[in-house]
Amino acid sequence: MSELTGTTVELLQGLIRNECVNDGTPDSGGETRNAELLQTFLEGAGLDVQRFESRPGRGSLVARIEGSDPDAPSLCLMGHTDVVPVNPDGWSRDPFGGEVVDGEVWGRGAIDMLNITSSMAVAFRELARSNWRPKGTLIYFGVADEEAGGHWGAEWMLDHHWDAVGADYVLTESGGWSSVGHDGVRRIVVNVGEKGIAWRRLRVHGSPGHGSMPFGADNALIKAAEVIRRIAAYRPAAKIDDIWRAQVAAMSQPDEVKAALLDPARIWGAIEQMPANAARGCHAQTHTTFSPNVVHGGQKTNTIPDVVDIDVDIRTVPGTTDDDVRAHLAEALGDMAEHVEISPLQSYLSTASSTDNPFWDVLERQAQVAYPGAQLQPGLIVGGTDARFYRSKGSVAYGAGMFSPSMTLASFGQRFHGNDERIDVASLALSTDYWVGIARELLG
Repeated sequence: MSELTGTTVELLQGLIRNECVNDGTPDSGGETRNAELLQTFLEGAGLDVQRFESRPGRGSLVARIEGSDPDAPSLCLMGHTDVVPVNPDGWSRDPFGGEVVDGEVWGRGAIDMLNITSSMAVAFRELARSNWRPKGTLIYFGVADEEAGGHWGAEWMLDHHWDAVGADYVLTESGGWSSVGHDGVRRIVVNVGEKGIAWRRLRVHGSPGHGSMPFGADNALIKAAEVIRRIAAYRPAAKIDDIWRAQVAAMSQPDEVKAALLDPARIWGAIEQMPANAARGCHAQTHTTFSPNVVHGGQKTNTIPDVVDIDVDIRTVPGTTDDDVRAHLAEALGDMAEHVEISPLQSYLSTASSTDNPFWDVLERQAQVAYPGAQLQPGLIVGGTDARFYRSKGSVAYGAGMFSPSMTLASFGQRFHGNDERIDVASLALSTDYWVGIARELLG
């Protein structure tokens, strides 16, 4: 294990053990603990580090290596410091122990995304300690609140402190796994865009009454059940774009299957024939999705409910507007629409960055260090990341990384927000070296 790899492992362990769990409430997270850890780590290299708090305990951290040429490009390495909640009963080990077992670091956040946050910090410090004097500015941004939408983190920072974190180019989470295709070429996924978020609350109205006389009752819960059934059965049209075409081209599938996956009239049937994990991924990549996940309603066992709220996680394909979301729901609900009041919970349009720029070329050249002959494959994130805030400001932002062959899309997806989350040490080494190489080549 190299010195840099050992340092990355130790820093990742510390970030995991700080338990910066973000449950979505404004005062959860406690990311200031990880901000303090990162500040101590970076200040050891003589770096000037700034801390910002959007509210007590919700700390973000920024460090900069200033470039000598104001016309040169700037690069931000952005990693979030919060993690999602965990149920320890489902784990084989302490989810906040940060143990190293058989070459893997275990713990909540090891995949999402403290592995990237730590490897970026180690790369940044290594560049600073080497007395590197770039033409372009390099920024390290350890940001709070990504796991609850970024309001107290990236969104707040870009709105209030753009001078500290603004950059032409940005690297963050959700990319880096790879596979070898039928042509023998290894393709490394770099996510260039992400689906939009259109979370909605559907309020279903009824009339209250006594639970002992349910015949003919106007029961909001029964109507809500039908609303949920219709949403689950809804089939919106597929979105076939260049990113999806590139993904299909790289698949090890018969030509007839590939043709069906590119045909809006046949794609649903083709997805139904796939194994469950592959089917979920392909469906999410090509369709606006609707997932009713939370229900609130009822007051007492013997009282017929008059109001039931259904919270629906809607993820939109590129080009979908709020009007389109309303049209989707109207079509899905049909004649039930008149019984449903719809209100927004969270909304962000889909975003994407072009690959026609020097930044993409640098990423592909630096990938050759780990995997000679590899190609980058543009991808679409079906969830949400803080990259969207930068794209809305005009920055080019990618979800990247460099993982070992053992970290496939399947293993990444299984561990992401899942039980027994862990990352292999080999991937930490590859990612740390990747960030160093990218910064040196891009910024001069």
